[in-house]
Amino acid sequence: MQGTEAAQMKMDNKAMGSWSLDINPTSSSAVKNSCHPNLKMFLAALSFAYFAKGLSGSYMKSTITQLERRFELPSYLMGIIDGSFEIGNLLVIAFVSYFGAKLHRPKIIAIGCVLMSFGTFLIAMPHFSAGRYKIETSFRSSVNLTSNLSRCPASSPESTRAGDRPSILPSRGCERESSVSMWIYVLLGNVLRGIGETPVQPLGISYIDDYAQSENAALYIGCVQTLSIIGPVFGYLLGSLCAKIYVDIGYVDMETVTITPSDARWVGAWWLGYLIAGTITLMSAVPLWFLPKSLPMPVDKHDTSCTPEHTRFIKDSPSTMEHKFRPEEPANLHQMAKEFVPTLKSLLGNPVYIIYLCVTIIQFNSLIGMVTYKPKYIEQHYSLSASRANFLMGVINIPAVALGMFSGGVVMKKYKLGIMGAAKLAYGTSLMGFLLSLFFFAMGCENSKVAGVTVSYTGAEGLSYSEPSLLSDCNSACLCSSREWDPVCGEDGITYVTPCLAGCTSSTGSGRNTIFDNCRCVAQADIQAGNMTATLGQCQQRDSCEKIFPYFLALSVLSSFIISLGGTPGLVLLVRCIKPELKSLALGIHMMATRTLAGIPAPIYFGAIIDTTCLKWGYKMCGGRGACRIYDTSSYRRVYLGLALGLRTVSFFLCIPGFALLKRHIKREEKKVLTNGSAELESLRKEENCSINCE
Repeated sequence: MQGTEAAQMKMDNKAMGSWSLDINPTSSSAVKNSCHPNLKMFLAALSFAYFAKGLSGSYMKSTITQLERRFELPSYLMGIIDGSFEIGNLLVIAFVSYFGAKLHRPKIIAIGCVLMSFGTFLIAMPHFSAGRYKIETSFRSSVNLTSNLSRCPASSPESTRAGDRPSILPSRGCERESSVSMWIYVLLGNVLRGIGETPVQPLGISYIDDYAQSENAALYIGCVQTLSIIGPVFGYLLGSLCAKIYVDIGYVDMETVTITPSDARWVGAWWLGYLIAGTITLMSAVPLWFLPKSLPMPVDKHDTSCTPEHTRFIKDSPSTMEHKFRPEEPANLHQMAKEFVPTLKSLLGNPVYIIYLCVTIIQFNSLIGMVTYKPKYIEQHYSLSASRANFLMGVINIPAVALGMFSGGVVMKKYKLGIMGAAKLAYGTSLMGFLLSLFFFAMGCENSKVAGVTVSYTGAEGLSYSEPSLLSDCNSACLCSSREWDPVCGEDGITYVTPCLAGCTSSTGSGRNTIFDNCRCVAQADIQAGNMTATLGQCQQRDSCEKIFPYFLALSVLSSFIISLGGTPGLVLLVRCIKPELKSLALGIHMMATRTLAGIPAPIYFGAIIDTTCLKWGYKMCGGRGACRIYDTSSYRRVYLGLALGLRTVSFFLCIPGFALLKRHIKREEKKVLTNGSAELESLRKEENCSINCE
């Protein structure tokens, strides 16, 4: 009996040995492997890479309106350029995620950072080869302080010809304008950025999950994701700074520039930020190049039954463990290629993973479309300059997202949430953020008063735009062009599309200080007739809208924080519902699917539907429609918010079968664990009995 009891104790100690390492806080081995020095270096280097890619990515978003105006592009075409990043990512992501996981992951990430930097530099190239920016204007800036000319001199057929069109630099005619479109280089540079960004997330996250203790992996991932949000903060701040600087600063006399940053024709120094972002991205590749291929495995991962969470979801059968890839083994490309299709089938055969993909694809459509055009929405809806809109995005909105991502990781660690807990947290925060976002519909502003576009020349509202409505009795004798956009603000508080369409017959001053006199249409709209004047620029007074804007900002921050709370739990759910050797591939396929079905199409169809709300289009020098000058803000709000929130509504319905599949999956894995555990225990007993009998 004593021998049997001793054997039983020996058997129990053998079975529970790995558990004692995990639960003993004083274990020197556990403390030693809690965070390897090289893992700390990798966390820092990966965070820097995340910062760099976030900086250049958010800066791209912040320059959307600048690029639209510089190259006279509609929103849908700008959406194609923005989506080209995802196209580049899509080209290589499946191969990088699968083969890269078995090669030197830090070095592959470093190579990606170098490609990202080259792509960022390529985006800035058109500025140096496309010539100077020519402002669309309808009048010639007078050298004299006073100009009294014949009827409606602010615009005439002679002054609107291509060769006589006034600009800061002499026009070189249509030949220069009709040459190869410079925006193609922006598109190609963005494709290269997408290729370079591919390995950063799947290889970086899988590296952390492989070599960090299980209980700390979620926190580390949350920290990296949080630090990556600092990149977009600086990206939008950089966009705000560059938007204040005129595009051709240093090459033109700023006294001759008659527009301000709040004007719909203003183009900031968009190229400068890309040079800065490209340099930072290049620097981020340096530390990653010197990190090792693999690190010592943490104690709790020496055995596959390390934690209850891993026992449920990543326990491998003995046959699987025999062939399981280890980072220390030399890579066999032929064998990896041979196993790719079976591995992919195994991954796509997981129903929980498939439903997760469907939900995130739909939600990413909503998120990407909304984030891409949010600065533009703020500009158009609340009459802010691009600089201020980018500043608010960087200083107020993005930090709320960072705090939410970090808080999600902390909640996961503090309450030790399992897979179901992570799913419930992600779903609950998304639903709460959705409900808060519904209040955005009530925070609308009225359209600016633009004569012949949103109001009649007498000030009556409710006018639908059509070109003949720009003409009125007060300007019918002026021979005005209805294609131009050079707004002036009349003393009656109404904006007129051009000085000519305002019926102005003379002007005083020069440059930005030009004042137009004897404006017949201004006198017509006002009760007191007389010598009515107009000044350059669009009228900005909308007191009711200014009062609403702070509430919009507060609600935007709160909803962003709540939605981002579910970001880290969602990522943990993804990596924990699959086998460990499939993590990199699962992350890669997830990124490929979201970029293909969300990142590429969302900016395009969001931009196309926004284009339908344009009231006045600009025109290129040699003809053809350019960028939109003014939108119907009410329609913009309805289609922009309605499309984004409608997509999220669809995703919530998909979550219902998702929870059912996840619950069934958990029960099946728990049953499998109990069965395997009993089999292992019986095997150990047989071994002990055999050894006792042999003795």
